[in-house]
Amino acid sequence: MIPDRVLAFTQALVEETSRKSALVWLRPSGATHAVAAWHVFTDGAVHVVGGGREQPLPTLVTGDLVEVTVRSKDTGGRLLRFTATVTEVRPGTPAWTAAVPDLHAKRLNPPDGEEQPNRWARESSVLRLDPIGQAAESPGRLSQRSHAAEPPASSATTRGPLPFVLGRRARRRR
Repeated sequence: MIPDRVLAFTQALVEETSRKSALVWLRPSGATHAVAAWHVFTDGAVHVVGGGREQPLPTLVTGDLVEVTVRSKDTGGRLLRFTATVTEVRPGTPAWTAAVPDLHAKRLNPPDGEEQPNRWARESSVLRLDPIGQAAESPGRLSQRSHAAEPPASSATTRGPLPFVLGRRARRRR
């Protein structure tokens, strides 16, 4: 069992890093690749919008577990990694009323302006990601492996040597 003070420290760390970063990486349980997503931290959890004309997100439903990686705003590198449980926020609920104004304010250049929350209610999903347990990686406790995904298998090859050229090559413009 994780002590309450550790959970409180993890929650504070998640809040601080999530508020300062504009981007998180989401990797559902069992997935091999993570997906970048803009988000807001409000009401004690990370909130994201996906589907419809918004950002593409992996298929997530209430109760799923997702690994969330928060990047540093300064360096773009990995800063914190934690597991969160997914809850879909339904239109008209108090959770919707609390999260959507912050998401709407953070969304840059919405195609439909002030009608954006209504469009989200019709065609998108608003997801709440609540951290559970202790952070898997945090400042001072980051793993040394790269976390880069293996490139997909391909039959592509590199080009062979260039053909022989008579005379001078054209000069490069600067």
